[in-house]
Amino acid sequence: MIAAVYARKSTEQSGISEEAKSVTRQIEHAKMYAPRRGCTVADEYVYSDDGISGAEFGKRPGFLRLMNALKPRPPFQVLIMSEESRLGREAIETAYALKQIITAGVRVFYYLEDRERTLESPTDKLMLSVSTFADELEREKGRQRTTDAMRQRAMAGHVTGGRIFGYDNREERSTEGKRLWVHRVVNEGEAAVVRRIFEQCARGIGLRRIAHDLNARGLPSPRPSKGGPRGWSPSTVRDVLHRDLYRGVIVWNRTQKRDSWGQKRPQRRPEQEWLRIEAPNLRVVSDDLWQAAHDRLRGSRDTYLRATGGRLWGKPSNGIASKYLLTGMATCGRCGGALTARSRSHGRHRGFFYHCLTNVQRGRAVCDNDLAVPLKDADEAVLATLEVDVLRPEVLTAALQEAIVRLDRPAGDVEAERERLREIVTRLQAELTRLTEALVSGGHLPSIVAAITEREAQRSRAQQEFAALDQVEQARGFDLRRAEQDLRAKLADWRGLLSRNVAQARQALRSLVPERLTFTPKNEGGERFYMFEGMAVLDRFLAGIALPKALVAPTGFEPVFQP
Repeated sequence: MIAAVYARKSTEQSGISEEAKSVTRQIEHAKMYAPRRGCTVADEYVYSDDGISGAEFGKRPGFLRLMNALKPRPPFQVLIMSEESRLGREAIETAYALKQIITAGVRVFYYLEDRERTLESPTDKLMLSVSTFADELEREKGRQRTTDAMRQRAMAGHVTGGRIFGYDNREERSTEGKRLWVHRVVNEGEAAVVRRIFEQCARGIGLRRIAHDLNARGLPSPRPSKGGPRGWSPSTVRDVLHRDLYRGVIVWNRTQKRDSWGQKRPQRRPEQEWLRIEAPNLRVVSDDLWQAAHDRLRGSRDTYLRATGGRLWGKPSNGIASKYLLTGMATCGRCGGALTARSRSHGRHRGFFYHCLTNVQRGRAVCDNDLAVPLKDADEAVLATLEVDVLRPEVLTAALQEAIVRLDRPAGDVEAERERLREIVTRLQAELTRLTEALVSGGHLPSIVAAITEREAQRSRAQQEFAALDQVEQARGFDLRRAEQDLRAKLADWRGLLSRNVAQARQALRSLVPERLTFTPKNEGGERFYMFEGMAVLDRFLAGIALPKALVAPTGFEPVFQP
């Protein structure tokens, strides 16, 4: 028999066995245990998650690969783990995962206890409930221990998170070299930048102007997020202005990382749960300067709300797609930042242009690409290039011809295949009836359920093939010449059609261009312009848009054309 292994180590290390603290050790011991159960571990079926909480199920790559391997039929017959809590520490999710594994016909063994987990009787299910409850309870106790330890550190003024701009983290160690705690000390160079931000804000300078000034002077900035551009932005300036630590107040327990199910969903806690600790040694901004800056921020906000009738304008997080063709689909060739649509005065009217967002938000010191291209011109250039280089009539015609060849099968062959599929469906239905009767009469539950699952999957595949044959019949006699004429007529006006519906144009563009286009500014002969480039594919566009509705591609058919 072939055995799979699943190993997991928690982010939180307290309250778990030594055996569970190393994924490598778990895998090694599982391989040593497998021969005792008459099976061999295949390396391709070793699944692991290192440093992930047992309450996480949707964001565990190893666990997800294990569960996906169960369908349509698992390639292994046994799953070995060190203990049940490695699969999960949330009672409902863990029990459901075990049910899926066992009903797929896979036997589950725990080598630390040298026993098999079964679900053949009500007693087995009760024991599973008790076991998963105990695991979840231990996770909750571990969370409480961690929270208590962090509270003690916060009350002592020690570091409970990462590094904060304006401070350095210093370790305190015992005489044996063991780390005892970490505390912050003021970094005078960065603290001067913080004071400068507060002083500029108090004078009425806006967040964007402050960011541009800091970047132009080359002053230190917080470390960028992964993949983000360096330097100051209005949002990082705003974060500095609202961080209480700069006025000598530590605020702890402002947010919680996980919800009651143990899932990672950061959210703000009620203010009455916050813990505030005075830390005068960490003060870098005086009370007067803090108050002056926040009075200015409050005044600017009040003025803004009066001008807008008390309404906050801005980009809503409502999932509505952009009304501009290239937003979210184009990047700057200089810095990798996004191109964004902005309006500005253009003659007697306001015109819309694409700008590099990094240049707008952070200034020339971070990205010197200040070239603004009219929105309409950029859209037209992209659509024209797609029309000429990608949506060539001869390519689309070739796709239609290939589809017709694949679908054009002799009537005799189609009818013979139809009869074969009828016999398969009839046989599988009879087998499912017998298996259901055996299940009702008290047969061996895991093996019967596994057999039912397998037969249902076979019946579903046969029914899909049967439906594909019906589509072949519908495509018989398809007028390719007329389809070519219709296709050419639509291509002749495709830019006009898409310009009247930006949402449709964006959908078509995403199908044709799966990755973002790169716009690189050029200057030749005193003329500034953009060169753009990107990869285009035609398979999804043909399958979703170009193929006539009467011609449906059968299962497994994916025409691929890359110009």
